Amino acid sequence: MEKQLHVITTGRQNDDVLVKIATIIHPYMTMLHVREKTKSAKEVSHLIERLQKAGVPSSKMIVNDRVDVALCTGVKGVQLTHRSLDVSQVRRALPEMMIGSSVHSVSEAQDAEHNGADFIMYGHIFKTASKRDAEPRGIDQLQYVVDQTTIPVIAIGGITPENVQNVIKTGASGIAVMSGILEAKSPLQAVKLYKQQLEVWDAHNV
Repeated sequence: MEKQLHVITTGRQNDDVLVKIATIIHPYMTMLHVREKTKSAKEVSHLIERLQKAGVPSSKMIVNDRVDVALCTGVKGVQLTHRSLDVSQVRRALPEMMIGSSVHSVSEAQDAEHNGADFIMYGHIFKTASKRDAEPRGIDQLQYVVDQTTIPVIAIGGITPENVQNVIKTGASGIAVMSGILEAKSPLQAVKLYKQQLEVWDAHNV
């Protein structure tokens, strides 16, 4: 199965910049996660509407945390975190919605799968500026999570084009990138580099 590339907004860019970048890079990514923790539900909804009008497909958008916004804007799904509603609650209420769950241990990953998540996001794998105080979990722990679950695992945290192959070797279904793409000098060039590394893997492991 083709490996996935998820791009996650950083919360550090204004809407104009974000919409401009997303319009250019969306053909090369699997999903865009709208992760804007400081914005209100109304602000996140307006941002998604702008992205939709700019041509970013709803089928490629996932909203972080806000189930209400995901439902009302008609995007593909929602990414739930430790502060969100429980996966089981959302699955019962919205059986058709794609649900991702952010996890940090094997037990959390297994709980998410048991409760109906479609995929899990696990990290952080490598050192990253956004998690300076926390030790990275590393490739071995990622491998363990992949081995102990059956739903897709998306790896996140400090992933660069240079280490993509090592991440995917674990059996992870894809990678998630934030600043490595959205804050690159050329987001288009960056997204193409990541996509290229995933395609190299796919080509050699059909």
